Amino acid sequence: MRYGDYSAKIEYDPYDKIFVGHIKGIHDIVSFHGATVEELESAFQEAVAHYREVCEKIGQKPQRSYSGKLTLRIPPEVHLAVATAAETDHKSINQWAADVLKEAASSQSSYSTTR
Repeated sequence: MRYGDYSAKIEYDPYDKIFVGHIKGIHDIVSFHGATVEELESAFQEAVAHYREVCEKIGQKPQRSYSGKLTLRIPPEVHLAVATAAETDHKSINQWAADVLKEAASSQSSYSTTR
C-alpha cells in the first residue's frame, strides 16, 4: 500500500479481525488499522498526516521511505561481469541489477520466514 512518499506493510490480525499496517522504510514507528480496506486506506492517510504534524511540532524532519536510488561501489571486474550479464539478457545494467536484487531479496524474505 502506498500513500505519497510512504509505503506500508499490511498484516491481518485474526484475533481482532482487523488489518494492521506499519509504515515501512523509516525508523520511526507509525502504525494504523482498519476492519475494511477502505478503513485501512483512510487510517494510513491519517497516520501519515499525523506523523508529519508531530514531526513539525517537535522540530524533527519526517523520515521518508527509500527513494529507489542505490549507489554501489564494486570492483571493476564485477562491473564488467554485471555489464556482460545485462547485455546477454538484453537489459540495461540498472534493470538487470534491479531484477537480480529483487529476486535475491525475495529469496531472503522467504528463507527468513521459513526458519
